[in-house]
Amino acid sequence: MSFTIDFNQSIWENVKRKGSPLLVAHRGVCGANIPCNTLTAYKIALMQGADVVEIDVSKSKDGVFYVFHPGMEHVFLKSDHLSTLDSSEIDQLVLYNQDSVKTSYHVPRLKEVLMLLKDKCYINVDKFWIDIEGISREIYECGVEKQCIVKTEIDDTYMTQLKEHASELMFMPLVWGKDTVVPKLQEIGVNVIGAEILFGKESDECISNEYIKSMHDRKLLIWANSIIYNEEAVISAYHTDDISFKESPDKGWGWLLDKKVDLIQTDWLLMLKQYIDTRK
Repeated sequence: MSFTIDFNQSIWENVKRKGSPLLVAHRGVCGANIPCNTLTAYKIALMQGADVVEIDVSKSKDGVFYVFHPGMEHVFLKSDHLSTLDSSEIDQLVLYNQDSVKTSYHVPRLKEVLMLLKDKCYINVDKFWIDIEGISREIYECGVEKQCIVKTEIDDTYMTQLKEHASELMFMPLVWGKDTVVPKLQEIGVNVIGAEILFGKESDECISNEYIKSMHDRKLLIWANSIIYNEEAVISAYHTDDISFKESPDKGWGWLLDKKVDLIQTDWLLMLKQYIDTRK
């Protein structure tokens, strides 16, 4: 029987009911002529069984929100930074494919993406900190507040804004090596649902069996990444998508599964899903 998310249940309850990690599609599923962070990339992610879709938010000079990874304009748009352009200019841009050839795809507005994904999957809103109040408003206007997992850097200003404008939204902080943030966030009343762990070594505390068990005992989730966004920035001790193909999926995805993580973010959604099904 296929798994369907029940948004009237907590994300913890959905993970436990599924019985295997939620699969996170990094910027959708893209490749060949289909650029990342597009409506089509997100449709493919849904077709391949994504439980969570990760999106990146940018903001135009005149205050309109788009789904695009800030700083990647020179790669995918051959343009200036979106924050320096008005929405009328952004709407005229076209994205480039993996061969740097122009496509017919445009940068989607945030509302378009939220409405596409409404009632279908969880939505991981990255770059939430660029405008916590404004992005939260669009999330609530689209009626996807039960679906959204948001991220910000951890500082007093962001936490104040989070509690004021997004106190009900699910929040997942980044934990580098050792967790020093989750207990503090819970103390100040942030709706923490777990931690996205980043680790360079297998011996790092945040990937230890003891830490993961302590989180699960408190009904908190562990998000791990098999993606590689920079080969020099190691965030999963080399248990990655790449090693899963180059050597063995047991060394990449299998290692993370054996650690009992609750979410895995990947660029190879269907292959990971098939591997998990085989292991079952």
